[in-house]
Amino acid sequence: MLYRRFGRTELKMPVFSCGGMRYQYKWQDVPQWQIPRDNQDNLEATIRRAAELGIHHIETARGYGSSETQLGRILPTLKREQLIVQTKVSPNADPKEFQRDFEKSLRNLRLDYVDLLGIHGINNAELLNYSIRAGGCLEVAKKLQAQGKVRFIGFSTHAPTNIIIQTIDTNQFDYVNLHWYYINQVNWAAIEAANRLDMGVFIISPSDKGGMLYKPPQKLINLCTPLSPMVFNDLFCLSHPQVHTLSVGAAKPQDFDEHLKTLDLLNHASEVLQPILARLEAEAMITLGEDWVKTWHLNLPTVEETPGQVNIRAILWLRNLAIAYDMLEYAKMRYNMLGNASHWFPGNKADKVDKLDLRQCLNRSPHADKIKRVLAEAHQMLAGEAVQRLSQS
Repeated sequence: MLYRRFGRTELKMPVFSCGGMRYQYKWQDVPQWQIPRDNQDNLEATIRRAAELGIHHIETARGYGSSETQLGRILPTLKREQLIVQTKVSPNADPKEFQRDFEKSLRNLRLDYVDLLGIHGINNAELLNYSIRAGGCLEVAKKLQAQGKVRFIGFSTHAPTNIIIQTIDTNQFDYVNLHWYYINQVNWAAIEAANRLDMGVFIISPSDKGGMLYKPPQKLINLCTPLSPMVFNDLFCLSHPQVHTLSVGAAKPQDFDEHLKTLDLLNHASEVLQPILARLEAEAMITLGEDWVKTWHLNLPTVEETPGQVNIRAILWLRNLAIAYDMLEYAKMRYNMLGNASHWFPGNKADKVDKLDLRQCLNRSPHADKIKRVLAEAHQMLAGEAVQRLSQS
């Protein structure tokens, strides 16, 4: 395993973390006796495999159902001083509820403290306010820190980049969990902001939200040769020293194996990546057109600025992936979450776009004359049954 300094925490962080949202029994809290033996055995085998590999950062959340309870059966059997344990608790208008949730996490994990506590899902201005206002969740977290129950405090986010940077710029957090990978690099400015303040940088779900790379389309496989799409994406992320660790949402012990192929490539990442990056860019230019690839994202309105709260940027981005790289299954999965995932993936689909007047919100876009038509085409391509976030299912 390779390690990077996790910002001001000074923790020796493995470049891969063991994320805890794929191996648990249920997305709801259940008593331990209801958890099947084979599921618990698999989880424990996965944690032991992570430890054998030097992946000593175990990351979970209060919102991950039975994950914490099940980890509570295995973590106390390992050498505590060798572990970096992180849980996350959602911000709440009632800070006492935030504290109760954290105390439940600690009981479930059967630990005296966690190394990292993340405020889970600072996704908009309201949730940021819940977190940082006087007497809010951050103040509770700092009291827990003073009591020795928490070592370092961070936040996780699915927010627009400006909200992430606003949160970082409070300089109240030691680290950030955020989305950034090859197919979605929009949060790079937030990573730079975190680096300026010496915060740890943890990348959320690079293999799932980063493109369902555990079952990539053949076209993407061909474009990423000689690497698998998963290893390409890992190497792309870790070739940036500003990134400290990538979450591996392992569902079984073998799920680490493909990621490990990245480690021997890091010393010559640029020469390995360059031809693949060139092929991916060229294919996008051929299939979508050079002008569109370079300018589609310019001056698009926010969800709040758009009639019908259509998430124009997300829809155009998903359409691009489906056309350029045959990532249709991924694009459909994400598209059909719109209107159904609240602040985790905000905005609506384009199913009613023909009834909306988008002229004013698009008046600064270089593609204002065609975006409405493109949105309608994207809906035809991607529409299907509504999809829920895993934690809602």
